[in-house]
Amino acid sequence: MKLLISNDDGISAVGIRTLANYLAQAGHDVTVVCPDRERSATGHGLTMHQPIRAEIVESFFDPAVKAWACDGTPSDCVKLALWALLETPPDFVLSGINQGANLGTEILYSGTVSAAMEGLIEGIPSIAMSLTSRTSKNFQPAAKFAKILLDQLAEKPLPDLMLLNVNIPAVEWEEIAGVTLTRQGVRRYIDVFDKRVDPRGKTYYWLTGEVIEDVEPPIGLNLPQNVPTDVHVVRNNYISVTPLQYNLTYATGIDKLSQWQFKFP
Repeated sequence: MKLLISNDDGISAVGIRTLANYLAQAGHDVTVVCPDRERSATGHGLTMHQPIRAEIVESFFDPAVKAWACDGTPSDCVKLALWALLETPPDFVLSGINQGANLGTEILYSGTVSAAMEGLIEGIPSIAMSLTSRTSKNFQPAAKFAKILLDQLAEKPLPDLMLLNVNIPAVEWEEIAGVTLTRQGVRRYIDVFDKRVDPRGKTYYWLTGEVIEDVEPPIGLNLPQNVPTDVHVVRNNYISVTPLQYNLTYATGIDKLSQWQFKFP
């Protein structure tokens, strides 16, 4: 397969190096276009008011991997690759392997998921991959599963255009309990901002907080209740695979508002 790989952790991140090298050594045609530095939690931001630059990178990766470092956001990187750097479209856009989980409502802020979503917007099936640890550097199990997943998709393509958001537990391969199809859960935080004072006596705030994982999505979303949430299965060492789309229309809301008579003027 021809693969485009990006991330939000930057060109020097171990996760993208592991993923790109592993898939290139497995025989895939791999191109990397990713930020030149960490751009985590940038969401789906695009650079509109300044030029975007991309430079070829000849270190970090297997010689078979073609790589660029871009000074834009993760979404910039994928858009630039698809419209300017690649001669032909890839079969898949992959993003990751991210350092840290992208579960539940975190995906709305995630640069990792947004990079993959940019591929989806351009009509290319995409996969976002995250290791559920901020500290572990063992990305090999996640890379191994990426190859297995791509092999499976080569034999049985996705039935519709979609993004697969994949979260891999930070354990050894032998400790992974299996793979589970999931729905998006909810992740909320408490004590979100840490208030501090700088040496000049000025108050500032540092975004932090403790995650609350046991929050169920609203019933009104019409999601199948027999399908577990992503935030739950990863705690039991299962790989979570959640299909996503970019259309945020609230179908139940349309139904409930269909009888409204809007006043105008």
